[in-house]
Amino acid sequence: MATINVYLHFNGNCEKAFNFYKSVFGGDYKFIGRYRELSETARQNIPHATDEQIMHIALPISKETLLMGADVVDPEKDSTHSHTAFSLYVNAVDKIEADRLFTALSEEGKVIVAITNQFWGSYYGLCKDKFGISWKISFSSNEK
Repeated sequence: MATINVYLHFNGNCEKAFNFYKSVFGGDYKFIGRYRELSETARQNIPHATDEQIMHIALPISKETLLMGADVVDPEKDSTHSHTAFSLYVNAVDKIEADRLFTALSEEGKVIVAITNQFWGSYYGLCKDKFGISWKISFSSNEK
């Protein structure tokens, strides 16, 4: 079956964001490429990107999941880029992991729903990280 992975776009702060995600989830980058590695012809299509900005980065979260991203530089937008049309949903292996992830991701961000036992049976919380990414952290002993 096909897998679905998340690809995040940043406006100049992708490396900073992914260093943060690496500190939260652990692991090593599967790939990190910078705009300086593109050919001159390809670079003409991305006039606002600097050599050091991220063209593509991939961080394995699990065997099945990659978190990927790039700097999609737009001088009309600021680097805090608002990501509001989606949330990343993380199924933790236990409450301890859920608490650790929620605490780390919400640091310097915003707690929307504090992580706690919910009426539908899950241990769940919702936050936005300091880069504006929305995270839903959940643990349920009933999830398969």
